[in-house]
Amino acid sequence: MPRPTVLIVEDEENILEAVKYNLEKEGYRVITAVDGERGLEFARKSSPDLVILDVMLPKLDGFQVCQILRRETDVPILMLTAKAEEIDRVVGLELGADDYVIKPFGMRELLTRVKALIRRSNIATAKSPNTALQFLTSGNLEIDITGHQVRMNGDPLDLKPREFALLRLLVADKGRALTRDHILDSLWGHDYIGDTRTVDVHVRWLREKIEVDPSSPERIITVRRIGYRFKQ
Repeated sequence: MPRPTVLIVEDEENILEAVKYNLEKEGYRVITAVDGERGLEFARKSSPDLVILDVMLPKLDGFQVCQILRRETDVPILMLTAKAEEIDRVVGLELGADDYVIKPFGMRELLTRVKALIRRSNIATAKSPNTALQFLTSGNLEIDITGHQVRMNGDPLDLKPREFALLRLLVADKGRALTRDHILDSLWGHDYIGDTRTVDVHVRWLREKIEVDPSSPERIITVRRIGYRFKQ
């Protein structure tokens, strides 16, 4: 079985070398870049299993790289930030980061989060109670589970793997309010230790693709203090 590949994009040499050394010691294949442009280039060329991305980078900052990567791929992204302000964590999640670690961090904590994200990298295809079904339908939506495709009014929708998994989960349990923790456990794994707001971010992205008016959703309904319910 090939070793998982981790791309580290970090301009502080001491941090870069320390993280690289420890990851390689754990058996990972490591690629490094010291600025955002090279990081983006290496991510596109090497298709890593995980990207560790510093926020403060030359040329392109981590937020810009994260935003571009998330448009192109569903690769897990772990962001490093030297700032403890809430806004930085929120921005990272809004742009599609899967998790974040605040500097200075313990190497054991970082390795634990890397291992968890790598293990969940294909979680979008994980089994659910409805895997025996080939199709799920709701109004003008048709979900082809085995073909991993979604159509609305007969037209295919371009969904990322986790958006597909989220829609499938919601439609399979339509009418039932699903908590954010349940969604996290189902799609990110029970060992996820990041922010539950990542669910809200993915719901927002999904609404933009299946709702007539995402600001006034009629399919994915917010259940206050609980989570979400698929109405139709």
